[in-house]
This record gives sequence, structure tokens and C-alpha cells, in this order.
Amino acid sequence: MTPPFGLWPSPLTPPQMASALRLDDVQWDRDGRCLVWLETRDGRGTLWCADVASGDAPRELTPAELAVRGRVGYGGGEFTVGAGTVIFAEAASARLFRQSLSGGAPQPLTPAFGAAASPALAPDGRHLLYVHTYEEVDCIAVADSAGHQWPQRLATGHDFYLWPCWHPNGKQIAYVAWDHPAMPWDSTTLYLADLDLSGPLPTLKATRALAGGPATSIFQPTFAPDGRHLAYVSDLDGWWHVYVHDLATGEQRRITEGAAEHAQPAWGQGPRTLAWGRDGKRLYYLRNEGGVRRVCVQPVDGGPAQPLSDGEGYTWFTQPAASPTSDALAGIASSPAITPRVMLADGAQTRVIRRSSGELVPEAHYASALPVTWTAGGGTVYGVLYLPPGYVPGGVGVRPPAVVRVHSGPTDQAVTAYNAEVQFLATRGYAVLEVNYRGSTGYGRAYTQALRGEWGNYDVADALGAAHYLASAGIADPARLVLMGGSAGGFTVLAALCQAPEVFRAGVCRYAVTNLFTLAADTHKFEARYFDSLVGPLPEMAARYRARSPMLNVEKLNTPLLIFQGAEDKVVPPEQAELVVAALRRRGVPHVYHLFPGEGHGWRRAETIAAYYHALEAFLRQYVIFA
Repeated sequence: MTPPFGLWPSPLTPPQMASALRLDDVQWDRDGRCLVWLETRDGRGTLWCADVASGDAPRELTPAELAVRGRVGYGGGEFTVGAGTVIFAEAASARLFRQSLSGGAPQPLTPAFGAAASPALAPDGRHLLYVHTYEEVDCIAVADSAGHQWPQRLATGHDFYLWPCWHPNGKQIAYVAWDHPAMPWDSTTLYLADLDLSGPLPTLKATRALAGGPATSIFQPTFAPDGRHLAYVSDLDGWWHVYVHDLATGEQRRITEGAAEHAQPAWGQGPRTLAWGRDGKRLYYLRNEGGVRRVCVQPVDGGPAQPLSDGEGYTWFTQPAASPTSDALAGIASSPAITPRVMLADGAQTRVIRRSSGELVPEAHYASALPVTWTAGGGTVYGVLYLPPGYVPGGVGVRPPAVVRVHSGPTDQAVTAYNAEVQFLATRGYAVLEVNYRGSTGYGRAYTQALRGEWGNYDVADALGAAHYLASAGIADPARLVLMGGSAGGFTVLAALCQAPEVFRAGVCRYAVTNLFTLAADTHKFEARYFDSLVGPLPEMAARYRARSPMLNVEKLNTPLLIFQGAEDKVVPPEQAELVVAALRRRGVPHVYHLFPGEGHGWRRAETIAAYYHALEAFLRQYVIFA
């Protein structure tokens, strides 16, 4: 007898969920032999190296007393590789360290104050660029790669910096900068700077803006190996397209076409979607169409782009890295049924260098991703639907319960990468619909900008529209719908339950935004002015903040809630959750609250991840399946 939907025996257990690796980045050494990547298990980031020419087993580089993690903003940009060494950001001290790929003890390069990220080694290996922040002042800094000179500020004057990179001649650099109240997907500027190399450390001689500015976003400048071109991504024409700047003539050309995105919101340091081929004549890029992202290669001097076939069925790629000495391309790849892998494509061959899990679950046991749309507010809303494996809607019989998932950000996108939480639910017999509400990325700048001033309106309307779509299309049981989200997605969950408590049987929130006033005052530097665009500036728009804050409308919350919070969260402090929990307790609203010690804005420790999934399964059984 088949168990009821929601009670299916799943191959994905909480301990298995907790044991998976997280793969974050992959880069080549300059000799084209060694591939280095960052992986995280149980909250500790470590660097690993593989000699792809010899085929030897991967080696861990990071000593046990150190952990690799960026500390600028949301993190990222943890390391760079070159000349037989890796330079990385260390978690506890926030210093940069140098580690030989052949072994030995790491050497600290920068002093232990502030935080460093996005290291970039000069072509001759002598100097190091990086992004530095201290007492909420950011800059591009420069140090000598041996650690003998005290680092100096190189580029200053803007609120934020990203992607410092060297021209192959070592005499020029490029970087991206922007200022409050903009976010990096709103307005950024690409700079090209000439260096004075006469002193012990380089200084700037001249700096000029190449692209970007008001209402234009720039993503990942990168110089061609032959020094002729600088590539970057810009949304000047309404979509994030790839541009190439000829450094000799000043000509700028767009080389991609169509309704597709070739970048992503820069929530952290170091994201990449571009990689130059070894001779500077070809450019690899990632093309995102509706949440499916594939690798393409484009001849820079003309000719059609060619999608690269991987032969494995991957639907999402990140962090492409092209070999400096061959035509090999590395990156991190996954699909709804393939957990993330460090993969290497060399001609017609594709090799897996590292797997994030044991991959013991057959692909047929996973749910597939189906792009769907529905209408809300007179426009099209996008989503990704996962059905319980083997379930076909429209037949006679019981429909499954469903979880409507709201991504965080809110400037982000639900995509067709492997999603452990989605599969945890789908393999237990839940339908899962991920909502790319108006304001999400992936569908052009106009779709993203639609949320300006409307956070708490459009995202709520589109999440409610997702519930109506599941019911009207006969996909799920309308009496057993759950709304789930974290951070900004948690805000949408609470706001929707305040506005339409009859639609959902239960809600699940992780580190949710509950009071817009206090978060606008207390959050970290990166998002300190984010609400100016999402809701409106204070004090002028105080009425909006009051009307849309779930905490200030908590008397409307009557839906059973599961609430999670990290005790060390600096982005959404625990007080945001605990005030709502106290109000629910006073009013007798069913709820379960979990405060995880030592965790911040997201879970890193294995014991926390296991506890999270145990609590999620128990809550859904009590309030959805057996309610």
C-alpha cells in the first residue's frame, strides 16, 4: 500500500542533508596543471587541490587550525591562485594568507584588522590587490605578496568595491564601485586605472570610468590574456549582456543577444559568469534563460556563439574557470537531480573532479524542474514547479500537499540548480512551487525593478497567485498549502499570512524580516539603504513601513508557524523573530520556535542542518498532514 502524500519514505534523511559538502569556487594555477576549489563541511571552509594532468587524488591544503571564509559583506571572493600558491581569506582573523600548493605552513600577508576579500595576484606575482573593509570604510587595497610591506589603500572614495583585476602587463587594473543608496544590481561603475610602479607598492596615476553609472549595473570585468580586450557584463539595454571593450581603440561591443541574462545579483564578493580562453580570442560565458544556465563560447572577433554540450544533463553552472594553457574549462555544475560537482570539460570529455555528496540516490527518485507561469496584477509571474516523483496532475484521486517557496533577497532567483530542501520535500510527496515574483532577477531589468516601492505588495500578491495556480490547475490540495521562505522570503511569508490567512494551512520562516523600521536602522552596511528602493526613504514613507511590517500587524497572524533563527545573525538580528514569537505566544497562535546557537544568516553546522530538517518534517506532519 502506497503511503499518503507527505509521508513517503524518502532517500534523503536529515543526517544525509547535513553531511553534504558545499562547493563554492574553483580556479586554475597559472601552469594549467593544478585546479583549486573551496568546499565547506560542518561550517568549515577548506581549500583542495588536484593535479588534473597526473590524475592524482585531490589533496587538502588548509591546515586544521584555519578555516577559509570571506568576511566582507555576505562573504565570497575567498581565494586566488597563481605561481604555485593560493592566497586565501581566513575566517577567524579575516586576514589573507599565502599557502604553497606543494604544502608547508601558511604565511599571513595582511594584518588582523577589518576584513579582506577578492585577492588578485599581479602578473609578475609581486603585488596583491584585494577589497578591504574596516569600520565600514571600503577600499581597493594593495600589498606585496611576500607580506613584507604594510598594505596601503589604492582606490578609495566609494562605499563599495568589487572585482579588482590586473591587466596582463601589470600596469593597469580594473574594478567596479558604487555608492549608497544603490545596490550593485541597480547602479555601478566600471573603472580602468593606470598604475605608478616606481615605489615599493603601486599607486594610482589616472582613473577613468569605462561603463555603467546611474541606472546601469556592471558585473565582473576581466582582461583578456593577450591584453587586447576587457570583457564585462552590463544591463544597459535592459538585460545583463556581455560587452567587450577594445583597449587600443576604445570601441565597446555587445556580443550577446536575446532575452537572457549573463550575470547575477552580486550579493557577495567574487561571483563569475565570464572566462577568457587561453589565447584571448574566445570568451566563455554563462547564459541564463528562465532559470536554466548553460555554458556558451563566443569568438571575440566575430562568429556565432556555440553552446557547450556537457553530456550529463546539467542545467545550472557557476564560477567558470578556463585553463591558461589548454582548452579545458572547469566550473561547478548541477541539475535538479544531480548534486553539485566540480567538473572539468576538455574537448569532448567531461570529468568529475569533486562531488558534493555520495550520489547514492538514483536520478529517477528526484523531482524534475518544470518552468511555469501564472498571471498576477495583469502581468506574467514565473516559477519553477517540482512534482512528487511519479505523480501526474489531473487524474482522479487525492492531490498532494504543496509548499510554495519564496526566495530570499528579495533580489534573487529560484533556478534549476540542485536544491536540497526542495528535494527533501518532493521525495516525501509534496509538490513544491518556487516563486520568481516581480522583483526577481533572471527576466530582465524591468522585471527586477518592478519591485521598487512595492516590496510587501507584489511579492505577496505573486505568492498568493502561486497558491491559486496550484489549486486551479489541479496540481495540489488547496486545503494543504504551506508558505515557506527565509530572510526577505520570510518577510513575504509573514506579510502574506497577515493579508490572506485563509490561503495557507501553515507557514515556515527562517530568520524573517518582521519590523522594517528596526531592520532599516540595525542591519549591516551592505543593506543599510536597500529599503530606500524596496519600500521608500524614511521618514517620508513611514506609513508604508508601518503597514507592511508583520510585527506591527501581528494581530492578523493566526496561521500555525514554524520559526527558525540564528543566534549570531548580524543581518536580521534575533529580536526580529523573538518579538513575533512573543506576540504569537500571548495570543495563543500555534507555533514552534528554534533558536540555533552559533549560527548566523543561514545554517553552516552539520548538527544545525540535521536539527532543521528534523523540525521541518515534524512540524509539517503535525500541522499539515495530520491536522
